[in-house]
Amino acid sequence: MKPALSIVIPALNEAAGIAATLQALQALRGRGVELVLADGGSSDTTQTLAQPWVDAVVDAPRGRALQMNAGAARARADVLLFLHADTRLPPQADVLVLQALQGAGGGACWGRFDVRIEGRPWMLRVVAALMNLRSRASGIATGDQAIFVTREAFIRVGGFPVQPLMEDIEISRRLKRLGRPACLGARVCTSGRRWEERGVWRTIVLMWRLRWRYWRGESPARLAQAYR
Repeated sequence: MKPALSIVIPALNEAAGIAATLQALQALRGRGVELVLADGGSSDTTQTLAQPWVDAVVDAPRGRALQMNAGAARARADVLLFLHADTRLPPQADVLVLQALQGAGGGACWGRFDVRIEGRPWMLRVVAALMNLRSRASGIATGDQAIFVTREAFIRVGGFPVQPLMEDIEISRRLKRLGRPACLGARVCTSGRRWEERGVWRTIVLMWRLRWRYWRGESPARLAQAYR
């Protein structure tokens, strides 16, 4: 039986946490949601640990956009949700997504969740709130917000653009031409580890600078170097 929703999870050397991430999705899988892990050439045991908890493991070229496109090509559902390996969905995510895309009046063709960032610094709560507000105002989503989309819309925009950074921003811009996103108030929970490792304020400034440079037309390759 064809699933109503496929969740695509790009991963690279996520052995430390991939089993916990996938175990948290088993209730959805039990309701018929398909789980596809798109591995970008992990050198650890990510694939071995993931195998019992997913419906398919896809070997993909390294790079989040390439991995998500490869996972989408393998997925069987007509609705796709892209989930980072360090992000958890709310319990009724499948119902919420399908209602948003198949609701009265035809629904939307894509959308995202609000986000909560896990971590000790209180500023992470402010960062998450601003991300959610900015996304609602701009119609632009980030990968941390678990972007979901109909397969038809995904194909129409050419999938994720093959670029090393801002692939989520770019696909949002393209999908916006098809319609405004469904901005779900239910929250996904994502790890704040990169914020804590780099420093919250430093990361805020870095990301705003990178986005400004991207909007001005600077190449994603140069921005990826600055990000690293």
